[in-house]
Amino acid sequence: MPTIVIVLAALVVLGLLLVTSTVKIVQEYERGVIFRLGRLVGARGPGLFLLIPGAERMRKVDLRIVTLEVPAQEAITRDNVTVKVNAVVYFRVVDPEEAVVKVIDYVRATSLIGQTTLRSILGQSDLDHLLSERDKINAELQQVIDTQTSAWGVKVTSVEVRDLELPQTMQRAMARQAEAEREKRAKVIHAEGEFTASQQLANAAAVIGSQPATLQLRYLQTLTEIAAEKNSTIVFPVPLDLLQGFLKLPAPAPADVNGRFGATALGNAGISFQPVGWEPEVGRCAANLVKARRFLKPIRRSSPKRPSASVHCASRHTPERSVRGRKRNHRLSPRS
Repeated sequence: MPTIVIVLAALVVLGLLLVTSTVKIVQEYERGVIFRLGRLVGARGPGLFLLIPGAERMRKVDLRIVTLEVPAQEAITRDNVTVKVNAVVYFRVVDPEEAVVKVIDYVRATSLIGQTTLRSILGQSDLDHLLSERDKINAELQQVIDTQTSAWGVKVTSVEVRDLELPQTMQRAMARQAEAEREKRAKVIHAEGEFTASQQLANAAAVIGSQPATLQLRYLQTLTEIAAEKNSTIVFPVPLDLLQGFLKLPAPAPADVNGRFGATALGNAGISFQPVGWEPEVGRCAANLVKARRFLKPIRRSSPKRPSASVHCASRHTPERSVRGRKRNHRLSPRS
C-alpha cells in the first residue's frame, strides 16, 4: 500500500511538470519566441498554446515601451565648453524574433548606444545650439539611435535631453551676457519712446505756437501743479515775450551838423520817438543835453580851453556815480 501511494504521487508530480512544460500562456503585451531543437520556429501569442515537451522551449519578449535613463555624460562642445548632460530614451520591441536572435540583451545594448550617441551629438553642437534648439537635438539623437537599433527589432520612439549642467564660471558669464542683453533692449525701448515723445511734443509745440495765449495757460497750470506740493521754493520760468518792452530800448540819437542832439536829430533822421517803459527817462536826458549844448556855445568860442560839463539827467543813477561826476566836473551856470 505505501508503494502504490508513492508511485501515484510520483505520477502526479510528473504530470504536473509535463503540463507546465507543455501548456503556455502569453499575455496581450507579450510574445513567445519558440525554439524547436535549437531552431527558431517563430513568435506565438497572445493566449494559450502547447509546446512539445523536451523538444520546444519558449522565451517571452515584452512589447511595451521601455523607459531607459541614460547616465550623465560629460562632453566638450564644438566651442570648447565642458558640459554634463543626461537623457531619457523611450523604445519598444517591434520584432520579437530579431530582439532575441540578433542581440543578447537589447536593453543594455540600447543604453550603451544612447550614451555614445549623446556624446557624439554634444561634441558636434555649440552651447547656444544646445540651449536654444533642444528639440532639434532630441530629434537628431532619436534618429541616430533608431538607425542603429532597428537591426535588433527595437524601435526608439523618442529621446529627451533632461538636464544640462554647466560650470560655475560659464553660468556667471551667461548671466552677465543676459544682463547686458536686457540693458540693450531697455535702452532701445527707451530711445524709441523718446523718439515717439519728441514727435508728439513737436506736434504739441506747433499747436501751442499758433495760439500765444495757450503757452501762458500752460505756465499757469504748471505753477498750480508745483504749488500743490507745498514746496518752500518755486522756480517759475518767465516767458521772454513779457520782457520785450524792457529789452528793446532805443539807441542814442546821433547829433546833427550844428551839434544839436535829441528830438530834432531823431526827427531829421525820420525816427519817431515814443517813450515806452524806460524811454521817458532817456527822453529827458536827451532834452537836458540839448540845453547844455546851447549854453556851452559862447564859452567854447571865447575860451581857449574847452571845459567839460556834466548834465544831471533825471535817470536812475546811483548816488556814488553822481558824486564822482560832481567832483570831476564843474557845473556851469547860464549867462544872460
